[in-house]
Amino acid sequence: MEFKSVLLDEKAMKRTLTRIAHEIIEKNKGVDNVLLIGIERRGVPIAERIASLIEEFEDEKVEVGHVDITLYRDDLTELGEQPVVKESILDIQVKNKNVILVDDVLYTGRTARAAMEAIIKNGRPASIQLAVLIDRGHRELPIRADYVGKNVPTSRKEIISVMVSEIDDEDSVKIFEIQ
Repeated sequence: MEFKSVLLDEKAMKRTLTRIAHEIIEKNKGVDNVLLIGIERRGVPIAERIASLIEEFEDEKVEVGHVDITLYRDDLTELGEQPVVKESILDIQVKNKNVILVDDVLYTGRTARAAMEAIIKNGRPASIQLAVLIDRGHRELPIRADYVGKNVPTSRKEIISVMVSEIDDEDSVKIFEIQ
């Protein structure tokens, strides 16, 4: 892989997440019935950061959960010969809530679809919205994000790498090209 450029540095990520937090508050007319669910892996710390920003702006705590959607992926055969299938973990009550799924990158839409299946299996939310740090296009399913940090048109030979300090000791979004 060849490094191409930094799309977001630490400051730009904070500004982007701040904007997403404000958009969530505005669209939902506050956060009374809102909960955030981060999609494992990097969606979880992103959701926690958004919740922290919302609390800072609204003086109201937003519940944050997480979901591991590996079990629900319909493209497991592409992940390897013997994929590790984990049990879905949804650690929060979703019934009648405005659920905001949070992920790092929206690409084909399969991860978001799988996360929606996991949520619906655990109860019927009032609504499901999607927040992503990066939307890189190339959808295979009719899924769009309600909140997008940055739209980055990419080729299929490019890879978006999101790094968060909680996992990677760094906050950045970089783009690489596969050789």
